[in-house]
Amino acid sequence: MTLIQLFQFILSISILVILHELGHFIPAKLFKTRVEKFYLFFDPWFSLFKLKFRGTEYGIGWLPFGGYVKIAGMVDESMDTEQLKQPAQPWEFRSKPAWQRLIIMMGGVTVNFFLAWLIYSSLSYFKGETYHDNAKFENGISVSAAGQKMGLKNGDRILKIDEKPAERMETSTINMLFANHVTVLREGKEVTFPVNEDGVADVLAENEAKMYFGPRYPVVIDSLFPKGNAEAAGLLKGDRIVGINGKPVNFFDELAPELSKLKNQEVVLDVERNNQLEKVNVKVSGEGKLGFANDLSIAQKEFEKTQVNKKYSLGEAIPRGLTRTVDVLTMQIKQFKIVFNTKTQGYKKVSGPIGIIKQMPETINWEFFWSFTAMFSVWLAFLNLIPIPGLDGGHVVFTLWEMITGKPVPQKVLENAQMIGVIFLMGLMVLIFGNDILKWITGKF
Repeated sequence: MTLIQLFQFILSISILVILHELGHFIPAKLFKTRVEKFYLFFDPWFSLFKLKFRGTEYGIGWLPFGGYVKIAGMVDESMDTEQLKQPAQPWEFRSKPAWQRLIIMMGGVTVNFFLAWLIYSSLSYFKGETYHDNAKFENGISVSAAGQKMGLKNGDRILKIDEKPAERMETSTINMLFANHVTVLREGKEVTFPVNEDGVADVLAENEAKMYFGPRYPVVIDSLFPKGNAEAAGLLKGDRIVGINGKPVNFFDELAPELSKLKNQEVVLDVERNNQLEKVNVKVSGEGKLGFANDLSIAQKEFEKTQVNKKYSLGEAIPRGLTRTVDVLTMQIKQFKIVFNTKTQGYKKVSGPIGIIKQMPETINWEFFWSFTAMFSVWLAFLNLIPIPGLDGGHVVFTLWEMITGKPVPQKVLENAQMIGVIFLMGLMVLIFGNDILKWITGKF
């Protein structure tokens, strides 16, 4: 973890927290509700800075886990219920009509959603979008062992995920982890198969959620291992292996399976050298290896062929920004399918602040920064809408109950629910931080 990574994370969180809390603060003020505190970060026992202005204390806490506005007459995470024992005052939250209270509570997540929309629209307009097009994988994909366990095969061309067209590799790698079915073009035929959860578990366990498939590329020797069988057989840098014992080998992903069947045997390789086809006898090791490194620059060139740089006009960027926001929200909801699945054990991959900071680039990249901020803004909106007491979603549920039934939830119920919610959230925070610290200590980030 570097200071630049930490700086980017704190800056992003500060922007999101301030704007989220403004989403509560502004409608509260508009409805003439007293706001006692407006804080960036939490301030148990003391704050780093505070200033009182027009009845509101503005400050910066020392615990960088979020922020809050303390609204008079509202049961919140501070659990300050003394004022609630007194008769309700007209400037208190509890005195306002239910529809006003609902708007105040929904203000934060609304700001988060529209902020993400604004950022994504701006990125699409000013920067465009760079991605790798699944349709441009002319030779299909090369799949890791975990990806094959999911149901994919070398040579597949990805067409659909849960019946929706799969255009981009970057989103396909993630969407397939949450999918029920995938449709591919395999040996000239469309094939639809269910995603195997054991394969998803392996992908997550091996930390290859974004790299379990890629382009296929030929077998071209880059370097020979000293005293290895390939060197002894006379193979050279630049040689291209196109066959083993007369069987064609067009791609690197076909080499290992063939060699695994021929351990400790001498084989005849068909090798292209200086535009000439030659036969080379070489012995396969007991590990199924020949003793050379493949030229990965060839793989990189194949990957670059699939890259698309798409530009958007202002009129196109605005709806595209909304689509990107909804896509991120949908993906975050789908994550619960694997997070709480005992087979995939996605909960082991949940990261807290330490894990998130380590994902930040070690040099400032503003495009990544704003993309991350937009994604995290959607994430905060989603988390805050979960109907847990202590979060905005819990307050919204109680307010909607009042609007539907015409009866307010008893104050004691609100206080007890808030206490339970705060205890639950604190326990969850300890669990996530503990998981982060354990991964940090064991080097499993």
